[in-house]
Amino acid sequence: MEATKTHIFRINRENFEIMIKAAARIIKDGGTVAFPTETVYGLGADALNPAAVMKIFRAKARPADNPLIAHVASRRQICEIAEEVPACAFDLMDAFMPGPLTLILKRKVVVPDVTTGGLDTVAVRMPDHPVALGLIRVSGTPIAAPSANRSGKPSPTTAAHVAADLTGRIDAIIDGGQVRIGVESTVLDLTSPTPTILRPGGIGIEDIRGCVDKVKDAGGARGAGDMGAMRAMGDPGDVASAGISVAKSPGMKYTHYAPETPMILVEGTPDSVTTSISRAIAEYHKKGSRVGLMMTKETAEQVSGDENLILCARNDPGAYAHNLFGSMRYLDSLNVDVIIADGSIQSTGVGAAVLNRLRKAAGHQ
Repeated sequence: MEATKTHIFRINRENFEIMIKAAARIIKDGGTVAFPTETVYGLGADALNPAAVMKIFRAKARPADNPLIAHVASRRQICEIAEEVPACAFDLMDAFMPGPLTLILKRKVVVPDVTTGGLDTVAVRMPDHPVALGLIRVSGTPIAAPSANRSGKPSPTTAAHVAADLTGRIDAIIDGGQVRIGVESTVLDLTSPTPTILRPGGIGIEDIRGCVDKVKDAGGARGAGDMGAMRAMGDPGDVASAGISVAKSPGMKYTHYAPETPMILVEGTPDSVTTSISRAIAEYHKKGSRVGLMMTKETAEQVSGDENLILCARNDPGAYAHNLFGSMRYLDSLNVDVIIADGSIQSTGVGAAVLNRLRKAAGHQ
C-alpha cells in the first residue's frame, strides 16, 4: 500500500481537548486513528463509512471476513446501530459498561457490511478510557476498531507497539501511555438462544454469570481452539457477496497474537510445568538454541533460560495479562530461538483470556 504520513498525538491533561479534536477531524474525514483503550490500542475509523473501514483492513492486512467491533460512547449510540437490544443487554450495560465487554446484537441497516463481515449482527462495546470515549464523542460516530497491530501479531499495549507495526500505514496515533488491562474485551453473543461467550477477555465468565442467569461458553473462556468455538456456535453465516463463512466475533477464526519467534506453552500442575520447562530448556540447549522464558515468580525460582521475564505470581493472572503482549514483543527483539510460556496461572477470571491468547500465540503447541 502507498505510504501515509503518520502523525503522533502525545496527549496530556493540558492538550487533551486540542488533540482529541485534531484526531476526531481525521475520523470525520474518513481517516484512521490508533487510540488507547483500557484493553489494548485500537485502530479506529468511522464505523458507518465503508471506505474508511476498508482502510483498517488494508493497514492491518486483515482478512475481510473478520468482523470489527463498533466502539460507542453511550447507550443511545448502541440503540442507533442495533436493531434488537434485549433486556439482559441493559443489565449487562449497568454492570460492565464502560468496560471490557463486547455485546453481539442484531444490527440495523445503517451499519455497512464491511464493518460486520456481512453478518446480520454487530459487535458493540463502550471502552473505559477517557481518550477513547472523548474521540468517539467528538467524532460524532461509532468507531470501528480492531487492535492496532499488523494482523496476527501480538496486540499493542503502548503507542510504540502501534508505531512499530503501522507507521506509514495509518493517519495518526494517539499516545495515551500503556493500557491498563492488556488483553482484549470479552465477547458475549446475545443473539443466540442462550447468551454465549465467544471470546474470553477482561471480564470473566464468573462475573457475567452473576449478572445473567444462563451463560454458555463456546470454548473460548476455557481457552479452547478456534474451530471448537465455531462448531459450538454453528454456522455463523456467510458474506452475501462471496459465500465466505464468517465468525461472529473477532479473534475466533485466524491465528492471532503470535510473536515472530516460535513459541510453546506449558500447562499442567505447578510441579509438572516446572519439570517440563526444565526438560525443554535442556533439549533446546543441546541443539544450541537460545531460550526466552515468560514465567510466574514461582516457576522462576526453579528454572532459568537465556532470557527470563517474570510476569506475575501464579494467583495474579491480571498481572500476566498486563505484561503478556509486551513480553512477546520484547523477547522477539532479543532474537531468541524459541519462547517458552508458563501456563501455571489461575484459569479463572482474566486468567481464561490469558490462556486463550497463549494457546493461540503458540499455535496450540
